[in-house]
Amino acid sequence: MTPPLRFASQSLKALAHQAVRRAPRSLLTNSAVQRAAYSSSSFVQGAMDDLKTGTSAYMDLYPEASTDGGLRLGNIVPDFSADTTHGHWESFHEWKKGKWAILFSHPADFTPVCTTEIGRLALKYDKLTEMDCLVATLSVDPVKSHEDWLRDVVAHCENEIEVKFPIIGDADRKVSTAFGMLDPGTSDDQDLPLTIRAVFIINPENKLMLALNYPACVGRNMDEIVRCVEALQLSYEKSIATPANWPNNHADIPMPDGSRSTEFKGSVFLLPTVSEEEAKERYPGHHTCNVPSKIPYLRLVKQDEVA
Repeated sequence: MTPPLRFASQSLKALAHQAVRRAPRSLLTNSAVQRAAYSSSSFVQGAMDDLKTGTSAYMDLYPEASTDGGLRLGNIVPDFSADTTHGHWESFHEWKKGKWAILFSHPADFTPVCTTEIGRLALKYDKLTEMDCLVATLSVDPVKSHEDWLRDVVAHCENEIEVKFPIIGDADRKVSTAFGMLDPGTSDDQDLPLTIRAVFIINPENKLMLALNYPACVGRNMDEIVRCVEALQLSYEKSIATPANWPNNHADIPMPDGSRSTEFKGSVFLLPTVSEEEAKERYPGHHTCNVPSKIPYLRLVKQDEVA
């Protein structure tokens, strides 16, 4: 049998290539190799699982700063000062210090899709606040335009709403440019230099965890944004990852005895960093999905067992 491989100082990419070339299938499924693939000395601190969290495992793969000036996942987001509908900020980082935050851009005030988006986001504000997640929106309009436009936003929304989050006035386009929401090389030549519809979800360490970009003609789904925050926060605290369509995933799955179960709807996956011994100890009710490869990597845990 091929002797155990030692990967302590190698990158994840090199590890994967070397493992595939040199190791038999049985070794590739060994929990020690899976754990080594994601090993790192840094752990997310706080009221969290003492196993390596999903955020820590995956953010280790991304640098805190890009080499070409672009903003990518894992990067520390730019800090900035700005005027907002809630007054002047000296520092975006200081405003959100120690909290999750959503930076939500819209192309322009007094436009139809943006009016509905700000109204719908306002309806989710209290829920996001309960999740300890701040919200700020932005366009290249001045603050006075935002203030005038908000009367239309409130009047148009069929629910009684109050827009409680600040809207940033980015008339000089500095924030939009820093976050890659428009091209600084062409914006001065445009008659109407609009930002894209962007969503940036930023963790308490000011790292970019998720970015969504939409064109001006498509409005965003606020339920999806809330779902993303919930998934990111769960992964931030636990050694899990959320499947596609979570929490509506795995609603009906086959069991080893030939029966089918609906008990795993909304379940999450354990990370490869969690050994089989740890999985049995921490999550004795976890279920490993049977697949043709026979590799035990699809390990489901009911969400209430990791919450």
